[in-house]
Amino acid sequence: HLTKSRIVEGYGLSEASPVTHANPIFGRRKNGTIGLPWPDTEARIVDLETGTRELPVGETGELVVRGPQVMKGYWNKPEETAQALRGGWLHTGDIAKRDEEGYFMIVDRIKDMIKTVGENVYPREIEEVLFSHPKVKDAVVVGLPHEEYMGEKIKAFIVLKEGQTATAEEIIEFCKAELSKFKVPKEIEFRDQLPKTLVGKVLRRVLRDEERNKLGIKEQI
Repeated sequence: HLTKSRIVEGYGLSEASPVTHANPIFGRRKNGTIGLPWPDTEARIVDLETGTRELPVGETGELVVRGPQVMKGYWNKPEETAQALRGGWLHTGDIAKRDEEGYFMIVDRIKDMIKTVGENVYPREIEEVLFSHPKVKDAVVVGLPHEEYMGEKIKAFIVLKEGQTATAEEIIEFCKAELSKFKVPKEIEFRDQLPKTLVGKVLRRVLRDEERNKLGIKEQI
């Protein structure tokens, strides 16, 4: 750190101007968490089904927040506003959980969650396993509609490290040793690169929509 500044993990979104959480600058910092709610900011974890029932410590649900920094609404978009602001709370669209000390952890995005064989699966968990494979450089996981799996089939797109070779079977067997059976990708596709934003974030939706188009399914809005 050339400036000798302290760097901490936090969280925010445009609808909250933009910060709602941060690890303390002076105090206990927990790596892998977004820290504690900012002063005058309230945060809860609510169930995904109704969005109103507050969940206890350790359970996973949607992160909702309220405070003076939260927006009043989207300009000329009453329907989107009604969806985001419910009961005085801003629904972030992020799946998270809270520990016994009040620190929050982001798990994934609701829109990225995969529903398969009656279970909710978070792509990030699978991707972290894939990243731990010694031959994998980059990876992203998507869910694709499939009747056999009573919802979606899990597919992984993988970029291998330079000079490495691997088979789909090898990757799947690796995942089987680390994940529950229903979380293991059913299909692997190797690519030279993944579509990304200018800041390097993988464009998951681009891959998902490419696959949906192959299946003749209209793009999700």
